Order: sequence, then C-alpha cells, then structure tokens
Amino acid sequence: MSQNLRHPDILALANTAGRVTVDDLAARFAVSVQTIRRDLSDLAAAGCLQRVHGGAILPSGSTNIGYEDRRHLYSAEKQSIAKACAAHIPDGASVFLNIGTSTEAVARALLQHRRLLVVTNNMNVATILAANENAEVIVTGGKLRRSDGGLIGHLASETIAKFKFDLAVIGCSALDPDGDLLDFDFQEVTVSQTILAQSRRSFLVADHSKFQRSAPARIVSLAALDMLFTDKSLAQGLAAKCQTWETNVITTA
Repeated sequence: MSQNLRHPDILALANTAGRVTVDDLAARFAVSVQTIRRDLSDLAAAGCLQRVHGGAILPSGSTNIGYEDRRHLYSAEKQSIAKACAAHIPDGASVFLNIGTSTEAVARALLQHRRLLVVTNNMNVATILAANENAEVIVTGGKLRRSDGGLIGHLASETIAKFKFDLAVIGCSALDPDGDLLDFDFQEVTVSQTILAQSRRSFLVADHSKFQRSAPARIVSLAALDMLFTDKSLAQGLAAKCQTWETNVITTA
C-alpha cells in the first residue's frame, strides 16, 4: 500500500480511537515501523496528528485536519448522509450550502434536482452544481480561503443577509456532548450564524467522527436546527436532548 493511500486510513483510525501506535500500524499495513514513523511525521507536519512516544494522537483542537485528508475520510458515510439529506430537499427550493466536504457531498446528491436556487460560499459546491442545468447557482463572494475553497469574512455575510432561504444545509468541525456545533475559524462561524439567521429551516450534515472531536469556536446549538443527518446513533444523553428540542435526527447506518 502506498504512503498516499495509508494516510487517510491512519487518520480514520486516529479519529475512531483518539490515538494510534507505531507497532499496531506497522502490523496492520504490513510495513516496517520506520515507514510508519515517517507516515506519522508527515501527518504531524501537515497538522493532522500530534506525535507522541510510540505513536500519535489527534491534534489538541486548535487546528483542523487538512482539507484533502478530510475529503477522503468517511467518504461512503458522507455519501449516505448526503443522499438522505437530499431526499428532504424538494425541487424548486432555495438552498444555502456552506463550506465543507459533507456539504459538497450534498451538492453531488442534488445533481438531479430541478428548479433549485443554490447560494453558497463554497467554490467546490459551485463547481459541482454547475453540472446541473436545472439549478441556478449564486456564489457569495468574500475572502478566499485557499485551503478548502471557502469564502469567508464580511462580504460573504453581507451577501447572505440579502437572501431568505427555504433551507440551509451546513456542516461543522465538531459536535460536542452538549449539542453545540463547533468550528476552528471564527470568521467562518460568523458566516454560518448569518446563514442560519436567513433560513426558514436548517439541516446539519455530520458524520460520527465529529462527535469525537473538539474545536474552539461555537456556532449554535442543535436546539436551533430542524434536522441532523448522521451515520451513527447519538449518545443517549444527546439523543434525549434532541427529542426535547424537537430536532429530528436521521441516522443512515
């Protein structure tokens, strides 16, 4: 297995267990411990993992996993989540899709929808939906974040405030046990809050790895959202809160 193919699998294991060890990874991938040490050093240099004695752990929460690594993590789960979400978006709707690999999966699931108006601050979403001739696509403008094609800042928020959307479909970097959606970029948080304020209904798309991570900036509580689409059942406490909040949880697993 090549190094490029190992990296997403190593990150997936780290997201599930919280840490990985050199010996376990060497046995799993049938390579030398020296090869795994180089893999972990490369991932640490990219900010995806933090090296510790004998292996690596998830970063402390001050930085996000690199975009290309996120794109390959849990891709099948994201596709199933996106398909379920798209089934709840009717033809003819006005929809906002924000930054993230999960919302990009939703964009692909909307390629057969008709008469959509899609507004986005995600250059990748706009590129995907350009293939749907039955969708009108509007890009907000804003400061380009080159790492993931996101548009952030005051101009993005100002453009969004001119609309009223039927639906907002958003992602997040983390979802904590209290039900708070979290992110790493404070400018992106402000944009996400504007999106939600301008939407009649709001959906969150988030795979189970988001339940195991943390980030420093709060977007909103799940209590303010209408639906959560995910691939695994929530912890009992958070599931009970969602029932109280009347936040409908759709699990694809």
